[in-house]
Amino acid sequence: MKKELKCPHCGQVFTIDEGEYAELLSQVRNDSFEKELHERIKKENELLEAKLNAANKESLNALQQEVNRLKGELSNSKLEKEMAVKDVVAKKNEEISLLNNKLNMAKNQTESEVNKAINEKDKEILSLKGNIQLKEKESALELQSLKDQYEGKLKDKENEVAYYKDLKTKMSTKLVGETLEQHCMIEFNKLRMTAFPKAYFEKDNDASGGSKGDFIYRETDENGTEIISIMFEMKNENDTTATKHKNEDFLKELDKDRREKNCEYAVLVSMLEADNEYYNAGIVDVSYRYEKMYVVRPQCFIPIITLLRNAAFNAAQYKQELAIVRTQNVDVTNFEDKLLDFQEKFGKNYALANERFNKAIEEIDKTIDYLNKIKNDLLGADRNLRLANDKAQDLTIKKLTHNNPTMKALFEESKKQK
Repeated sequence: MKKELKCPHCGQVFTIDEGEYAELLSQVRNDSFEKELHERIKKENELLEAKLNAANKESLNALQQEVNRLKGELSNSKLEKEMAVKDVVAKKNEEISLLNNKLNMAKNQTESEVNKAINEKDKEILSLKGNIQLKEKESALELQSLKDQYEGKLKDKENEVAYYKDLKTKMSTKLVGETLEQHCMIEFNKLRMTAFPKAYFEKDNDASGGSKGDFIYRETDENGTEIISIMFEMKNENDTTATKHKNEDFLKELDKDRREKNCEYAVLVSMLEADNEYYNAGIVDVSYRYEKMYVVRPQCFIPIITLLRNAAFNAAQYKQELAIVRTQNVDVTNFEDKLLDFQEKFGKNYALANERFNKAIEEIDKTIDYLNKIKNDLLGADRNLRLANDKAQDLTIKKLTHNNPTMKALFEESKKQK
């Protein structure tokens, strides 16, 4: 725990820890003790003076020397205490000065870093402002470019609309349909030899069913199989016509013509409802009303033929591939049937052969067991014969006559006779 002390000479306040504080306090207490000691010495001196009056000179001199010695020790002790206090104060003042220098250096360094960071942020802000201004200029230029492009396209569309309106105004009611039909025929003939060399595209002249379409498109593959067929109907009218027709007015009749002429698709090429964005967007699929039927503007006449033709040829290719796959599947099925039949017959033969093989193995095992038994019996007989032979070889006259005096006497007599 730190404690603060104030120097009585310079007024400087410094902080010391408990150990240093205890040391200073001890020094202060020693000063008080010295004062008390000095007073006691003074009193003792008075008593000694009284005693000296009654004592001899020798005792007085001895006491005077002792007093002088005590005074010297007291003076030396006081001087040492003052020097210690001065050293502690000097050390604390030095530490305080060092801390103040460090504090000033830290303040200066912090201010420098703050100023540097502020300068960097200012530069970054200026850079960002420049980038923002550059982006704003680029955006303005891009917006102006888009605006110019849009205005150019809008002007082109307005010119195109004005052209078709002028065209429709110049056409008479009698020539409207024929002109649109001629337009489609010309557009098709431009590409007939390059894009549709094997296609049939002619007017429908068969009105036996009570009505007829305008054109029929048919195309076959290399084998003569029909791939695609389309019934076309062309409709147009100018703005001065009293009765305004709609595209839906002709869809039912077109579907009827398609079915009577055995066509797969039906397409209405129409300039009716010129302001209807539903039909102006491009190819319109109306198969939700009538099967495989589309409504297009004249500019989509060739694209609708191309799309349906490509889809039909792709479907034909898929059908051929599917037929090949089905044939292959039939071959695979026949192969699998034959394989299963072979596996079944082979399994039966294998089961019979395996059964006979196991029986033969069992018989062989029984024969082996019987032969092993005979072998063991023969080995036992051989062992008995060998023991018998050993016993026969070991048999002697001495052993035969042992404990048999009669036989012994007969053998001895036989030897004597020889």
